[in-house]
Amino acid sequence: MSAYNWQKSSYSTEGANCINVAGAPDGTFRLRESDESNVILIAGRVGLSALLASIKGDQVVGA
Repeated sequence: MSAYNWQKSSYSTEGANCINVAGAPDGTFRLRESDESNVILIAGRVGLSALLASIKGDQVVGA
């Protein structure tokens, strides 16, 4: 697996429970939780946009 340029939200503190995101060469995104950095979620642009819209709207994804 290639090395990704992981970025942490400016809203995250130095503590645990931070979400990291990285863009992949194939145009998809990688997401991981700081405490479980070996578990990586792969999302396309549409899927990531839907997830973020759901979070911002305080809605549960898939409900």
